[in-house]
Amino acid sequence: MAEQRQRALSTSGEALYEILALGKGATHDEIKKSYRKLALKYHPDKNPDNPEAAEKFKEINNAHATLTDLSKRNIYDKYGSLGLYVAEQFGEENVNTYFMLSSWWAKGLFAVCGLLTGCYLCCCLCCCFNCCCGKCKPKAPEGEEQEFCVSPEDLEEQIKNDMEKDGETPIVLQPTNATEKTQLIGDSHRNYRTDS
Repeated sequence: MAEQRQRALSTSGEALYEILALGKGATHDEIKKSYRKLALKYHPDKNPDNPEAAEKFKEINNAHATLTDLSKRNIYDKYGSLGLYVAEQFGEENVNTYFMLSSWWAKGLFAVCGLLTGCYLCCCLCCCFNCCCGKCKPKAPEGEEQEFCVSPEDLEEQIKNDMEKDGETPIVLQPTNATEKTQLIGDSHRNYRTDS
C-alpha cells in the first residue's frame, strides 16, 4: 500500500516509461510500437487465468493513454504522477501555477511578507479602516458631490412617489378575474395622439 501511494505521487516522471520498457525521451512511434507489443503479451484474452496479467494490461493502457496525449505527457515529464494528479484536480492550465506557489521560494516570500507586515496585521487593518468602518477613508475634495448608496426599498419608494406626482400610479395588482377592469382598461377614452 505504501509503495502504491508513493508511486501514485511520484515526481520523477519515469514509471510510465518503465511500464512500456522505454526511456524517457521515447518518440510517439516508439511508444505506440511498445504498447502494441506489450498489450498483445498481457491481454486478458490471452491470459484468462492470470489476474496479474490483467493488472499489467491496465497499467500498460494507462501508460499509453497518458504518454500519447501531448499535454499530459508534458506535465508528466516535468512533474511526474503528482503533476497528473494536480492537473486532474485543478485543470491542466493551472499545474505550473500550483507548483510555482508550492515551491520553497514562494513559501519563503509569503513568510517574509507576513513578518514584515506584522503577520498581515497592517493589511487587515488598512482594509478594515478604509472599507468596513470608513473612518480612515479619504475625504472628497470641497465642492465635489459625495457618492452614497440607496437601499432598494428606498429607491422603490422614491420611484413610486415620483410616479404619483406625475399623476400616474403604478399598477401593483393583477386582475383577479377576466371581467375586472384595471387602469389600462378603463371606461374613459384614451388619447394616443402626439404633438408632432
